[in-house]
Amino acid sequence: MLPEAAEVEVDIDPNDLRIDVYRSSGPGGQSVNTTDSAVRITHLPSGLVVSCQNEKSQLQNKESALRILRARLLSVARERAQAEASAARASQVRTVDRSERVRTYNFAENRISDHRVGYKAYNLDQVLDGELDDVLNALIAADLQTRLSVEVAT
Repeated sequence: MLPEAAEVEVDIDPNDLRIDVYRSSGPGGQSVNTTDSAVRITHLPSGLVVSCQNEKSQLQNKESALRILRARLLSVARERAQAEASAARASQVRTVDRSERVRTYNFAENRISDHRVGYKAYNLDQVLDGELDDVLNALIAADLQTRLSVEVAT
């Protein structure tokens, strides 16, 4: 069951459609083998094919096939958007890999280590009391060093 798409939700260029008409198949009836009432619509950019032969009128079958095609294109677009959103969310989630650690607090040794800048000090108790000057100065120095190396390279 696909949600029915309104015409404003999915814009289909008539030049992107190939419409074939043929005779309906199925159990005999007055108009089965005498009129070309079945419709097959191919959406060329996506390759989606929709066939409809439920009605006796070619026009009704064409309208029905276009509704089904719009619903399928909407479904494909929604799936693509969900996949992109899922990929974006997955790229933002970090792993718990040891190589991605930012900082280590070792209470047994009273040590703090910042793995990004190579800072290590044995004053964890002072840092926890709010004396962050040494840690911040190490981060500022590392940032300054990377900025200078980028400016020299360019």
